[in-house]
Amino acid sequence: MTERTVNFSAGPGILPLSVLRQAQTDLISLPGVGASALEVSHRGAWFTDVIAEAEANLRALLAIPATHRVLFTQGGATMQFTMVPMNLLRATGRHADFIVTGSWGAKAWTEAAKEGTARLAWTGKDEGYVRAPETDELLASINANPAYVHITTNETIQGVEYPETPIVPDDVALVADGSSDFLSRPIDVGGYAVLYAGAQKNAGPAGVTIVIVRDDALAHVPEGLPAMLDYRTYAEHGSLYNTPPVFSIYILLLVTRWLREDIGGLEAMHERNRAKAAQLYDVLDALPAFYRGHADRSSRSLMNVTFRLPTVELEHAFIAEAAAAGMVDLAGHRSVGGVRASIYNAMPLDGVERLAAFMRAFADGRS
Repeated sequence: MTERTVNFSAGPGILPLSVLRQAQTDLISLPGVGASALEVSHRGAWFTDVIAEAEANLRALLAIPATHRVLFTQGGATMQFTMVPMNLLRATGRHADFIVTGSWGAKAWTEAAKEGTARLAWTGKDEGYVRAPETDELLASINANPAYVHITTNETIQGVEYPETPIVPDDVALVADGSSDFLSRPIDVGGYAVLYAGAQKNAGPAGVTIVIVRDDALAHVPEGLPAMLDYRTYAEHGSLYNTPPVFSIYILLLVTRWLREDIGGLEAMHERNRAKAAQLYDVLDALPAFYRGHADRSSRSLMNVTFRLPTVELEHAFIAEAAAAGMVDLAGHRSVGGVRASIYNAMPLDGVERLAAFMRAFADGRS
């Protein structure tokens, strides 16, 4: 198959077509370099410029303050489930509080408990992971003097998203897994001690993870950690202690250029994302007897629209017929089933409009 489908994959997710074309053009031989981005040295001048511009673009897009370091790591967000407590919890003698709004937050909590005392401060499990806590609930849940409070800004599996940066006390370090809504909207990076995100949703391909760490968090990293699991290693060596994922960072650079130059920044991206999500949520709200959205309205994700149909058989038919019509990867996560449309930054509006029209037609045909 050479024709591109409408790709609703939750990750690796869709990339901007202009980025793919640029990478295709440069794949055999980069201008002025004479080699592919898959071949060049990470110590050479070309990649030195790439990683510097990638960081500069992230700083500009997110208004990252000078108090924060930008690190490029590997291992995905899942490795950060371990790195965060190793760096911020292990040697403190304190506990970390976890606000769990879905499956990935639960995994982060489980991994942190291997490194220290990880307290389940708030969980939406009993409600079926349908919402994020209100501010007063979150504040009431935080125990005295935690090493940090951990949240997941957007739960990819359940489609539950914080509508804005959560409020915690000024003296509490806030840590977030921002993987699936990273770069989708403006956020207050200064409010986070650590913000980490796997690139493969909105920032690039799988292989690189962005970790934004505040200087005061770095100052409390204990001695004796393995070099590649110590945030200071990345900060002190400009993420070049070992060979980084060169090609993934190169694509991240192209994506951040696209966001700055073609989209016009994260405010504009946010408006586009809200318009796309509205197309699908309007169908769910118009046809509640046929489509049952998972997330509460207050916590609906702009990135992952999750819903159920009246029967599992209808869900299977929906996914199969959508695929036949060129709309793929709509199956919900294997742990929960249902349908999930991941509409990351690079998903064009007409792709979402096609799905919305299909949803209406499918429901009409079964009514």
